[in-house]
Amino acid sequence: MAVTSAPDAPAQAATRQIFMSQALHEALDEEMARDPNVFVMGEEVGIWGGAYNVTAGLLEKWGEARIIDTPISEAAIGGAAVGAAVTGCRPVAEFMYSDFMGIAMDQIVNQAAKNRYMFGGAAKLPITYRAPFGAGTGNAAQHTQSLEAWFAHVPGLKVVTCSSPHDAKGLLKSSIREDNVVVFFEHKAIYSMRGPVPEDEYTIPLGLADVKREGSDVSVVTYARQVHYALEAAEQLAGEGIDVEVVDVRTLYPLDVDTILASVNKTNHAVVVYEAARFGGFGAEIASQIQEHGFDDLDAPVLRVAGSHSPIPFSEPLEKGAIPDPERIAAAIRESLQGSR
Repeated sequence: MAVTSAPDAPAQAATRQIFMSQALHEALDEEMARDPNVFVMGEEVGIWGGAYNVTAGLLEKWGEARIIDTPISEAAIGGAAVGAAVTGCRPVAEFMYSDFMGIAMDQIVNQAAKNRYMFGGAAKLPITYRAPFGAGTGNAAQHTQSLEAWFAHVPGLKVVTCSSPHDAKGLLKSSIREDNVVVFFEHKAIYSMRGPVPEDEYTIPLGLADVKREGSDVSVVTYARQVHYALEAAEQLAGEGIDVEVVDVRTLYPLDVDTILASVNKTNHAVVVYEAARFGGFGAEIASQIQEHGFDDLDAPVLRVAGSHSPIPFSEPLEKGAIPDPERIAAAIRESLQGSR
């Protein structure tokens, strides 16, 4: 059974509070200092400092050979990272928005994800593809999608996301050190979220979920920004006598099924929450894993709370209505518990 509390233990003792964007910046800076083969590339990552300020100041510190402003070509970014990796570098390739990764799908899916297998393990591809994703910032239909299920479906890719500054730093450092391709998604609505981050060196292993809130009545399984909405819903429902456990999967692939099942074994109810369009979203995989491996523990069907099957609107009220929120999550939890209390 996976242990879920240990990786977050240092955060409890931390006194400083920093933004998630700063935590990611620190991870990049520290890994570049640790390994001269690590470099960062992407659109406006140098002079501009990145679309969300994550790489600000790194050009001045590390120079143009290691902080590379690329042309506006996602295919070139994705492909150059493959070439750099097979020749011994550890590229961190940033896509300004995850929506544009579709332009680089051949490079990511047919080259990066396949080459180690096709070369019988002789070729390592230590690539980290970083990309902001998700709604909540008014960026409309072409800059707001949650497409993580695309990449989790592809053998050869590890897929990671984060919900806090602490997790962001520890997971990104582990991703950069990984000898396989990692797609690292950062929810842009929480770049400005503050949280405790230790000043001492630490990493968080990939493939390890974390229980963000202990509970006994229902398990909410989720990731990224929706972790915070689930925690808000849990606090609301505590006043109704409902004790909610919140599990942050953190790594979509490899998925820590053991931690999810241990939670469901305790609560006997499961609600899966994800921001992407409901149909075919990654939450359907989580629900299926619970159904297949934890069916005997369930006292009610697994419920899903997800985004609408529509492009994300620019209008703020319509955007809010298109994605899960604490009220919708709380309603699903009540529905799951009907007849069980």
